[in-house]
Amino acid sequence: MKIDILTLFPQMFSPLNESVMKLGQEKGLFEITTHDFRQFAVDKHGHVDDYPYGGGAGMLLRVEPIVHTLESLNLAENCPIILIDPTGQPFDQKMAESWSKEDQLVFICGHYEGFDERVRSFVTQEVSLGDFILTNGEIPAMVMIDATVRLIPEVVGNAESIVHESFQQDRLEYPQYTRPAQFREMKVPDVLLSGHHQNIERWRSKQSFLKTLERRPDLIDQEQLTDEEKGWLKEYNVINPS
Repeated sequence: MKIDILTLFPQMFSPLNESVMKLGQEKGLFEITTHDFRQFAVDKHGHVDDYPYGGGAGMLLRVEPIVHTLESLNLAENCPIILIDPTGQPFDQKMAESWSKEDQLVFICGHYEGFDERVRSFVTQEVSLGDFILTNGEIPAMVMIDATVRLIPEVVGNAESIVHESFQQDRLEYPQYTRPAQFREMKVPDVLLSGHHQNIERWRSKQSFLKTLERRPDLIDQEQLTDEEKGWLKEYNVINPS
């Protein structure tokens, strides 16, 4: 996969050259390239922003530097061009899964008070990290890229671990333990020490379901419950949230 990032601050993306992200690039599984769209500034002073027509606070990013940078790229057919913007569709795991199957992604990072509206005519998707405002789009872009590329086969060493992660199957991840078996008064659940794999898997499924029900019941509403899950609801005297 090739990832192109349009940004005014390419140096901010250094965290993507560490840890698993670094290993994935070294393996040739994906490539990340930043493009400073100030290279297409509208004047010799490097201006890429201007005052909004009609007045208002702050400055807007002009359309020309961004579009000219896009046009300088070698884009794959139907390549997603993603605008990082607080008014966009909320980012989620399903979006990361979809992006991880693409050959190329382009992210456009904003700054100041936003974009000239005409920039949106050149993008395929507008995405927000959440219902809050940050000073720039670089941090959300890094989060989205991290969540996406780790789903590419072989980027994460243990592929099985991805299957059981939170949100991967509309459930939060079950509790996990390691040594020691007892720390002060806190003991590891006996079932995890039993070696009985079927009982362990059932315990994990139940704990995952109950944690999701407690912390994110909105995820439970998204699919029909199994007979076993309905039994867990009755066991804990919980009314079916759907």
